[in-house]
Amino acid sequence: MDHDRVIVALDVDSREAADDLVARLGDDCGHYKVGLELLTSVGPDVVRDLVTAGKRVFLDLKLFEIPNSVAGAVHAAGRLGAGLVTVHAMGGPAIMRAAVEAAAAHPGLRVLALTVVTSMTDADLAAIGVTDPVATQVPRLARLAIDSGCHGVVASPAEVPAIRAATGPGALIVTPGVGVSADPAGSGEHARPGTPAAAYAAGATHIVVGRGVTRAEDPLEALRRIRENAALAGG
Repeated sequence: MDHDRVIVALDVDSREAADDLVARLGDDCGHYKVGLELLTSVGPDVVRDLVTAGKRVFLDLKLFEIPNSVAGAVHAAGRLGAGLVTVHAMGGPAIMRAAVEAAAAHPGLRVLALTVVTSMTDADLAAIGVTDPVATQVPRLARLAIDSGCHGVVASPAEVPAIRAATGPGALIVTPGVGVSADPAGSGEHARPGTPAAAYAAGATHIVVGRGVTRAEDPLEALRRIRENAALAGG
């Protein structure tokens, strides 16, 4: 299995914790997600250093701003060497197009549009005035993202079949909320979780694993269990 298709989330708050996890996983992990917690705790050098060490980086910024600001942030991500960067699909076509245009200046940088955050439920959408359920909203936003030029989307494993049907075979589909247990994070933070095998079988191109690996007593063994489960779907 291509190790780059399993992305480990560095959801930690210190450089020491990040470096320790990367060292413990060694060559078994070639792709890491750097999110807002780590980025704001230690700064952008963590991205540069991962790239220098030969790792791929998914910079999960979840950009939702005016198009000019989004473009500037994407350029910054490209200069750091990130391979994936996220924008909010709910921001609309203008910010997604701005992100894609900015990414074009950085070979290897791909823009993913976040559809509906994996912690959200139908009730959460209704609270902000979105009357359609998650199952309708996600493929709608995915289609909008691809039409706006994005290279792929982020969504839960539950929506992968509908996204693949809406976007066709070429789009990247990155799925957080993935683990070998029913609650991969062990915290209930993902409202729509799934297993690696199910995500890949449905058409996901990448999975993101977090606390199931990062807070395991043996992170390397936990990652290897993830890969074993993914292999059930040929992932």
